[in-house]
Formats: sequence, structure tokens, C-alpha cells
Amino acid sequence: MDQLIQLVEAAQERSDLPEIYPGDTVRMQMKVIEGEKERLQAFEGVVISERGTGASKTVTVRKISNGIGVERIIPLNSPNIENIKVLRSGKTRRAKLFYLRKRTGKAALKVKERKAAPSSN
Repeated sequence: MDQLIQLVEAAQERSDLPEIYPGDTVRMQMKVIEGEKERLQAFEGVVISERGTGASKTVTVRKISNGIGVERIIPLNSPNIENIKVLRSGKTRRAKLFYLRKRTGKAALKVKERKAAPSSN
């Protein structure tokens, strides 16, 4: 039974999305349907947690909008996600960055940047 579930989930997983980790600053373009119209809406923020595996994997993205913290839990395999772009790679020492919720202003978005891996040429 577990193998059958894994096969179904593997067929539903998206392979066109980049690897994202907690601490990364990302911009997600999501489809929003309003009545009969459909448009793209960008949501840019810091990934503060990952949860789940496979087809049920979700990430929590946090941004500050007009001085108020806004978090959105986004299922990565959702068909409503048009694309995800990693703007900055964050270097963190923990998997859940909930301590960013207590910070205000620029400190709420401050995560050290991960240096690019040296190329092996």
C-alpha cells in the first residue's frame, strides 16, 4: 500500500521548481482567479520553515507589508504556482526561523547570505 501511495505522489510532484531552504528570500508568482479573470500575484519574502515531503511539501514564507508581518503557507506542488525565483540564499543554523516573528523593521528580514559553492574547474 505504501508503494502505491509513493507512486501516486511521485507522479504529482513538480520538477520545474528550484530547491529552496529556510532562510532563502524567494519571489513566488501565483495564479489568482477572480471571477472569470485570472492574473499573477507576486509574493516575496523569507522562507521561515519547510514541512512535509513529496507531494505534500509546504513552505512558510514571511514578509513585512506596511509594517505588519504577513505569512503565507504555500504547497510547493500546487498548480497555482507559476514560478519560484530564489533571490538570495540564506545561511541559517536551524530549520525553523520562527524567531524572525519577534523582530521588527529591517531586522525581521535579516538572514546571513550563503556564499556560492566554489566551482570545481
